[in-house]
Amino acid sequence: MVKDFLIAYAKLLVNNPEDISVEIAELDEDFDEITLFANNEDIGKLIGKEGRMIHSIKTVISGCKAKGGKNYRVNVKPVE
Repeated sequence: MVKDFLIAYAKLLVNNPEDISVEIAELDEDFDEITLFANNEDIGKLIGKEGRMIHSIKTVISGCKAKGGKNYRVNVKPVE
């Protein structure tokens, strides 16, 4: 659910939607780390001015915490 949302939302924001991918690593039973991979030129769009865009994405994902009971950390990295 979280992965599908992130992929769909990120593809709407960037110029190179084909480069968007998401990896979710379960660090323990209550905590997942989400890594959003994007083209180098699109990372700024995903982070936004003063981090506002990534903060809003984290806020929406925190709504999933109420349903699934997990905490999430979101990172944005360039496609290698």
